[in-house]
Amino acid sequence: MEAATIVGLLADPVRLKVVAALALGAGTIEQVADASGLSLKEVALAARRLARAGLVHRDGRLLVLHTERFGAAARAAAEAAPAPEPLSDDPAADAVLSAFVRDGRLTSIPSQRSKRLVVLDHLVRVFDPGVRYPEREVNALLAVWHPDVAALRRYLVDEGLLSRDSGVYWRSGGYVEV
Repeated sequence: MEAATIVGLLADPVRLKVVAALALGAGTIEQVADASGLSLKEVALAARRLARAGLVHRDGRLLVLHTERFGAAARAAAEAAPAPEPLSDDPAADAVLSAFVRDGRLTSIPSQRSKRLVVLDHLVRVFDPGVRYPEREVNALLAVWHPDVAALRRYLVDEGLLSRDSGVYWRSGGYVEV
């Protein structure tokens, strides 16, 4: 079963409640109805649809959720997903960035300086050379990456990637495309 099919089945709130009740230990139509607050008719109709799709085994009033099908669908979807685009042409830098950047956000600020420098060099590219930014704008640009904007701002300044004077910042280091 494909992950998209499972998601489509669970997009219906009634079927979602039935699956949730089964996952939490309900085993009969009556138990699912009690746990979910649904009527017996709603549970029976949803269970029939889930059984036709192969997510639930129905034997009279007994219901068994095939939880293994969720994991199998997730694994198949992950295998079919395209490889993520590298964040850097340098394989070593890409390995560091892949460990700390997910979906365009910084998952954590590396404590090891060498790794932090790779991440900071990547982050500083949101600042255009020659442009002066008020602190409020610097904070807004960094907040897209991580909630601790003060730490990122401090690291960028301490490592010479940004300079500041009187609350105004500008890019003063890092790799620049020419």
